[in-house]
Amino acid sequence: MSSATSSSATNGRRDGILSPAYLATTVGMFGLIGFVAFEAMAVTTVMPSVARDLDGFRLYALAFAAPLASGVVGMVGAGMWSDRAGPRAPLLISMVLFSLGLLTCGTAPSMEVLIAGRVLQGLGGGALVVALYVVVGLVYPSLLQPAIFASFAAAWVLPALFGPGLAAVVASAFGWRWVFTGTILLVLVALMLIAPALRRMKPHPQGTTTPLSRLGWACVAAVAVLALALLGADSGLAWGGAVGALLLVFLALARLLPAGTLTGGRGLPAVVATRGLLSAGFFCAEAYIVFVLQDRWDLSVGQAGVALTLVGLVWALSSQVQSRLGTRITHERAMHAGTTVVLVGIVTLFVAVAFQVAGSELSAVLPIAAYVLAGAGMGFAYPRTSVAMLAESTDRDRGLNSSALSVADSLGAALALSVAGVAFAAAERGGIDPFLAVYAFTCAIGVVGVLIAGRTRP
Repeated sequence: MSSATSSSATNGRRDGILSPAYLATTVGMFGLIGFVAFEAMAVTTVMPSVARDLDGFRLYALAFAAPLASGVVGMVGAGMWSDRAGPRAPLLISMVLFSLGLLTCGTAPSMEVLIAGRVLQGLGGGALVVALYVVVGLVYPSLLQPAIFASFAAAWVLPALFGPGLAAVVASAFGWRWVFTGTILLVLVALMLIAPALRRMKPHPQGTTTPLSRLGWACVAAVAVLALALLGADSGLAWGGAVGALLLVFLALARLLPAGTLTGGRGLPAVVATRGLLSAGFFCAEAYIVFVLQDRWDLSVGQAGVALTLVGLVWALSSQVQSRLGTRITHERAMHAGTTVVLVGIVTLFVAVAFQVAGSELSAVLPIAAYVLAGAGMGFAYPRTSVAMLAESTDRDRGLNSSALSVADSLGAALALSVAGVAFAAAERGGIDPFLAVYAFTCAIGVVGVLIAGRTRP
């Protein structure tokens, strides 16, 4: 236990996370989580403009899949490093990688270079979150840990409210590059705030040892997801490589997730699979929502970004509703109801796009409302996957299962985005509306998610 932990344990009842002893650390960590969240929201808002300027619509989906895939490597690597030597070095390295990724994206002369920057962002962002969780365990007494984790949740909500609008204003006034580079100085400020807490940490004792093979399989999965997106975007012999990459992703997932997850086995495997499918369907739909609203309904960046803001609000409210219901609704029913609402929202979004493509003059309110409805389903089901996972875990496997849930979350979305990019490119070549192809694919994911959510009862 660190000196900060031991000294604060006795004062835990008096001190809060904003007391003088913790204020700088709390603000610094809140800022770091908020900056990661802001980038996620901001990039979704400006990515159509980025792809247009860099002539990179062929790699549009990869710009979203890349950080999710590399983030898994960052999560696993930072967790192993923190267990062995403490979180100080992993946290510092993660911030350097995240900042380098921002700088690379902000100065990218081509979409390919921007993708490389997004990979660095993902490595740093994934590692940063895991390292911060370890810092919480070392710096804050157990009495204050629920409050600091609640602040992390708020750090994700606030960027959803203000991030899209701010990104649209910055992109309009200064250009989209400042959406990336403008965050770097803020990251440095956050580092200065948490630096004292990092310096006070004692040398880490002999930690646990996680097999290196887990990191190896995370790397295999990330590379295979990226290869799938790159190869699938081309025609001809590259399709053979894309199929091989897809098989490699499933092989890696079989090593990283609990046995039976890929087949929807009852209980914990189905819970982990439901989490992955929720992320796959919703975040795939989200990646294209601003794009389709601009392209098919002629909305501006700021107008289309309103959808992201509304989803942030509705997600938070829906999450509070399921929390207040507590044990009055079982985990299985909550997950099944939430995934069903997500499916209804995505299907409605597909129908709205189909009518617009057919020439009907539908208001943009319909696709925005459909997307927001899907966000409500996410807020209801998504938190319950974590609670259900913990309920089915023991002291021996709680950490492993938590890691598996995060892996399913990130790789599920990354894989879906890669396949969506392939579908988008193939539809364009075949004369089919590409947005219809993407949303038909997300509907299929939603159907599977509803079926698997019905198998989550232990």
